[in-house]
Parts: sequence; C-alpha cells; structure tokens
Amino acid sequence: MRALCCLICLSVGLLLFAAAEGRGAEPIVVAYVPNWVNLDKFKERIDYASVTHLNIAFENPTNDQGELSFHKANAALIAKAHQEHVKILVSIGGGAAATDRTLQARYFDLLSDAKRAAFVKSLADYVQRHDFDGLDVDIEGPSINKDYGPFVAELATALHAQGKLLTAALSQGYGGKSVPDSVFADFDFVNIMAYDGAGPWNPQAPGQHSSLEFAKQNVAYWLRRGLPKSKAVLGVPFYGYGFGDDFRNSGYAYSAIVAKYPGAETTDKVGNTIWYNGIPTIQAKTAYAIDNRLAGIMIWSLDNDAPGDKSLLKAITKTYAAHKPAHPKASDRD
Repeated sequence: MRALCCLICLSVGLLLFAAAEGRGAEPIVVAYVPNWVNLDKFKERIDYASVTHLNIAFENPTNDQGELSFHKANAALIAKAHQEHVKILVSIGGGAAATDRTLQARYFDLLSDAKRAAFVKSLADYVQRHDFDGLDVDIEGPSINKDYGPFVAELATALHAQGKLLTAALSQGYGGKSVPDSVFADFDFVNIMAYDGAGPWNPQAPGQHSSLEFAKQNVAYWLRRGLPKSKAVLGVPFYGYGFGDDFRNSGYAYSAIVAKYPGAETTDKVGNTIWYNGIPTIQAKTAYAIDNRLAGIMIWSLDNDAPGDKSLLKAITKTYAAHKPAHPKASDRD
C-alpha cells in the first residue's frame, strides 16, 4: 500500500512538472490584492488580461486549532478571477503577522511536529472548499523557525495531490537565512520580495528602498541558494517611503504620489523626499526579468497602482510585449 501511495504521488508530481513546463514559456505576473480594501468594487477595476495570478492577502489562523479566517468578499473575487481565467491563491502570514506575538506563537505551535499534519490537512481542505487554485506562504522574518521546511514539504505533498499550487514570498534580508534550501523543490514558484531596503524603521538612512541594483542582488542571492530561474519571480513595489519633511510611518501608494506630483511617473523621487519606483524603473526590472529568463514579476500591491497611462502594471505588460518573447497569449493560458 505504501509503495502504491508513493507511485501515485510520483505520478501526480510528474504531471504537475509537465504542466509547469508547458506553461513555462508564459511570463508569470502575480499581483497581491489586500482583502482590507473594498473587494466588491476593486474586483471590477482589475486588468485581468495583464495578470496570471492573484494572491488574496491575508488570511490567518483564528484559533489554536488552525482554522483560517475567510473574508466573505473573497468569494466574489475568486469567482471573477476564474471567470477571467486567472489563477487565484490565498496568502497566509504577512509582514504584520510576523511581528504579532499572538499569531507568531500560534504559527509556531501549528507548525510543530505535534500539530503539523492536522494543520496541513486543514489548509488543504480550506483551499479546496473555497475553490482557490493554491496557497501562498508569506511567513516572514522572526516567524520562520526550524519547522518551516518540514511544514512546506508536507503542505506541498497535500496540495500537489489535489492539483493545487504552492508558492511563497521570501525576503533575503527578513528571514532569508532561516529558509532551508530544500523548499525550492516544493514551491511551484517563489515571489522574491526585492524591496524594503530602506524605510521608516530607519529614518536616519533615507534612500531608494527598491533600486534595480537591489533587485538584482536579491535575485542573485536566491539563485545562488539553488532556486531555479524558472521559479524565480521578481517582486516590485507599487508604493514608496518618505523621509525628511515627507517622513511618515506608513508607505505612500504609487497612485497617490503621481496624483500629487505631475510627472512623478517618469522618475523615482519627488518631494522632500519620497522614494518609489516610477515607470522607467519598473520597465527596467521587467526587462531584467525577461533577459535573465526569470519566471516573471510579482506586484505588492495591485490596489496602489494608478489608472491609465501612469499604470505600473501597464508598463510591465508593455515591456513584455515590446520584448516579444515566445509566449502564448494571456487568453490562451488555460
């Protein structure tokens, strides 16, 4: 019986690998969508033809049994994404969860040897029940401990057996050293959080938090660790940080920046002083991903984009089109 189960798992794995190889020519464009925005309205503004995956951020365990929260507006976005032939995943964790002592302790408990199997089953059931296409692990920083690797391995087995995706958001500087190399084989792809190199946590060190060079350094780090290029998705920010007279503890949405400062979409610095990524930098990062055969681009977060010709998502789409890679049309992805 055990041999039969192993054979079945191997067969499923080979099918998933073949499917991944088949879509490997298509660039991945992952957009995180926070569920604290009005999803009923926002779902109608999304340019579904320009994205391949949406990640709902975030849902987390509500109790020590590992039951995950579910915002009722998620259901409408899930249905709309599927109608538009876009994959949609639920993302667990998040930056705020990493520093939330209650959630951190809860994750440590649920990922432990004693509770891991039950939590994995609960997550797999949750993904299936709510018709998600997979799950994104955004456990960050101090919330990554020795149980992260075993948890990812067991979760991959459970989700892949259902034909579901397992992805992650990983940061070099915020918990990267705690991530074991073994997980690269388990994740379908990894969203590299190549931003937050500077920020309000250190106001005495102002500057660009997500330069092109910083992005290259972050990608190189994970590739050296063993992440295949075919699974490396470069994360880009649709927000900025203020220093000096423009300092504040939270970020600035790109849409707010370009609305206040005419021409801000053509540069990376305005005011006194807000640093962000304008269209030229986003185009350069997208071209870098194409030229280096990375899997694609990830966006945090889509609600911060500007409409019309100032849109950063549109800049990504145009850059892919201009490079004319041998990709199928977005409408043919399924």
